[in-house]
Amino acid sequence: MRTYAAIPLIAAFVAAALPASAALAPGARAPDFTAPGAMAGKPVRFSLSQALRRGPVVLYFFPAAFTSGCNAEAKAFADAVPQFRAAGATVIGMSADDQAQLEKFSSEHCAGKFAVASATPALMKQYDVLLDRPNLPRAMSDRTSYVIAPSGRIAYAHSDMSPVAHVRNTLDAVRKLKAGAQ
Repeated sequence: MRTYAAIPLIAAFVAAALPASAALAPGARAPDFTAPGAMAGKPVRFSLSQALRRGPVVLYFFPAAFTSGCNAEAKAFADAVPQFRAAGATVIGMSADDQAQLEKFSSEHCAGKFAVASATPALMKQYDVLLDRPNLPRAMSDRTSYVIAPSGRIAYAHSDMSPVAHVRNTLDAVRKLKAGAQ
């Protein structure tokens, strides 16, 4: 069993880092993937291409489950899921956490309202969200949210270690996408 005692220290270190800048700019093709994850405490497999068939996808990367910023961000996304659905979007959270952590996190902090999936270091690198910091005990992502249009292209990217604006900004971007403004 893994110990997560170092996660608060990691979260403090990550929060002190300068905001990252997402390399996947609007218009870039989002790398397709299928990943194991969880929803409402149950294992699921998430496929980006399948989700895009239903509409835009809000793909948000977070550093580590059960840290204060990630807990707050998950709750904010869970609270806003009805608004994202009304705009036709699917929300998916991604981190390098293992399956057991994601199952617990998906029910406790995501309130069973959206899936969270496990991001490999390779996937985090493809999305340019892999934290490149010395002394991290495992691969971690920064906090970056993407809105991906049904075409598979990035419509919006927001990268900031503070979780505060991610939900508001991605919801605005989804609404603009739905209105044809992007």
